[in-house]
Amino acid sequence: MKGSEENVNISLLEADPGSLPAFKVALQDAFRVAAEADFGHPLEEPIPSDEDIEQSFHTKGAVTYWIMAAEQRVGGAVVVIDQMSGRNSLSFFFIATSQQSKGLGLKAWHAIEKAFPLTNVWETVTPYFEKRNIHFYVNRCGFKIVDFYNKYHPDPHQVSHHLDGKGDDDEMFRFEKIMEGASAGKRESQPGD
Repeated sequence: MKGSEENVNISLLEADPGSLPAFKVALQDAFRVAAEADFGHPLEEPIPSDEDIEQSFHTKGAVTYWIMAAEQRVGGAVVVIDQMSGRNSLSFFFIATSQQSKGLGLKAWHAIEKAFPLTNVWETVTPYFEKRNIHFYVNRCGFKIVDFYNKYHPDPHQVSHHLDGKGDDDEMFRFEKIMEGASAGKRESQPGD
């Protein structure tokens, strides 16, 4: 089975506005499973919140993609592209729970990098408790941890949302990946323009 998974081609399909409600449900389902496992109980509210997802869809420079494998939706990503600086961010990234541990996440990340070859720096954040995500970004994708947001060093771009009543869910790692070969002086049109 593993051999056939290695040969699966991953592509990115820009999400049309009509598919955004399904995207939101798939994203929240993938995040919910991980969060409930970490918290040890079912969540009362969706994670991420509807408001956070909607905001990401409508952020200037945002592009929402379905991650496709053999014509099947297996995940999704929301990226924010800054044409002027080449400093782009990964707002959301997920692989459906039923499709995880098949190497699809890394292939999807490579497809995103390929789609935006003029990126100078990629950045993203993930909760401190998401060890699987931390491993993925640092050990598989080549990101470096550059900040640890917590009550002593809050994320300047995030409003506090407490999921479990303890307040420590605001603890997030911020990652950066400096891309080799990108030229800050050569900005061209990229997908999402």
